[in-house]
Amino acid sequence: MYFQLQDIEAAKLNIDDPDHLRIHSLETFGTHDGPGIRMVVFAQGCQFRCLYCQNPDTLDVKGGSLVEIEELVKRAVRQKSYFGKTGGVTVSGGEPLLQRNKLLHFFKLLHEQGINTCLDTNGRLNNHQAQELFDNTDLLLLDVKHINDEIHHKLTGLTNKNTLEVAAYRESTGKPMWLRYVLVPGWTDQPEYMEKWGQHFTNYKTVERVEIIPFHQLGSQKWELLNMPYALKDTAAPTPESKAEAFAIFSKYFKNVILK
Repeated sequence: MYFQLQDIEAAKLNIDDPDHLRIHSLETFGTHDGPGIRMVVFAQGCQFRCLYCQNPDTLDVKGGSLVEIEELVKRAVRQKSYFGKTGGVTVSGGEPLLQRNKLLHFFKLLHEQGINTCLDTNGRLNNHQAQELFDNTDLLLLDVKHINDEIHHKLTGLTNKNTLEVAAYRESTGKPMWLRYVLVPGWTDQPEYMEKWGQHFTNYKTVERVEIIPFHQLGSQKWELLNMPYALKDTAAPTPESKAEAFAIFSKYFKNVILK
């Protein structure tokens, strides 16, 4: 493990200082994390330890900076005219669920202003608090990193059990979600497991879209700057043939597959 999990600090992150979110950064004109033009809030802190993490500087639950939730709402309202009919606010990470109680308050305030909400999560938690947040989220972007639990554990440091439970819970509510899949050569590009991934979700009625996100090395310098060992420093990006194969497999199970 290249970075401690910070369980105690992560628990405090959800309850301490309820008027402030601990964030890594803010993007005011995002077009990659949900529909339309979006203000994207990157929450600080994550308990997954993905080998391919592109933002290792978001892992530390004590990093980033505290921003008043009311201030974030004001910023979103000022940008509302740019959101149009489909845009809004996305909270990504890091892992947003670590601050689920605060985000529930944030999303309720945004809804009072008529602003659409997206939550981009790895599904780390599926407790009552997390479900209350899901119920107040217009669109869930769920990153299901691997269908095989043993490989998922090697890839992220944790089980995929909670993530699959989050997907099942979302399905039970009938509310929409997009599923995301990072295509990493040697780790997530095994055809047999992509088939199983597709078979697992193919009958879900709430999956509006599946996004395939090819691995890249753009985050490798961050690992170096943080002086952390980067296990995938020699891993190449997926080939055109590999991306085409993934697209073909997922397209067998879903009508709307996007290769990013």
